[in-house]
Amino acid sequence: MPFIEESDLLELHKDIDKAQIINDRLLDQIKHKNKELKRSKIQRNVLGIVTGLFLIGGMVAFSYNAGFVKSSNQQYRNSLEVIGLIDSLDIIKGRIENIKKQNEELSLLHEFYLAKRFLNKEKIYSVQVKTFVDNNITLSSESLGNTLFAKANPFYSYSLGNFETLEEARSFRYQLVNMGFKDAFVASYKDGKRIEIEEPY
Repeated sequence: MPFIEESDLLELHKDIDKAQIINDRLLDQIKHKNKELKRSKIQRNVLGIVTGLFLIGGMVAFSYNAGFVKSSNQQYRNSLEVIGLIDSLDIIKGRIENIKKQNEELSLLHEFYLAKRFLNKEKIYSVQVKTFVDNNITLSSESLGNTLFAKANPFYSYSLGNFETLEEARSFRYQLVNMGFKDAFVASYKDGKRIEIEEPY
């Protein structure tokens, strides 16, 4: 019967927390982009209405200046031109919508890669809880992102949490020590490599 140690389960939970933080950041960025898209959509609709009114007003003014008496053939041609203008306006609106959808998808993808680059380039703090001589692949998973599994020759270190400030990491270390991880310590990382071991307090 399979058995999961409490420390392994805790590490899995920390991985889930990291993924949650990344997802929250991405969702915030998506909300911001959606607000911008709504604003541009309103502006586009207002511009479309004003343009339509301007076209209709111009056509009415042109018809009025041309005189009241026109042949039925001339009126038919004018109505065909209006229908043609309306159809081409609908085609342009459809193209704009398609471009906006593509832009939104590209923005989401771009925001994801920006968040990933942030984690890889910025100095972060994490609490190291375990060191192994062999690469223990069972502790790492692509779906759990709130952990660091780094190689420091000849050892492999396993750290929990990704914190922007040293104070957050120290607070988390204090909680882990109270849970039984007496040897846990805070280390700073940049580009996935450990820079230094930080003071515990």
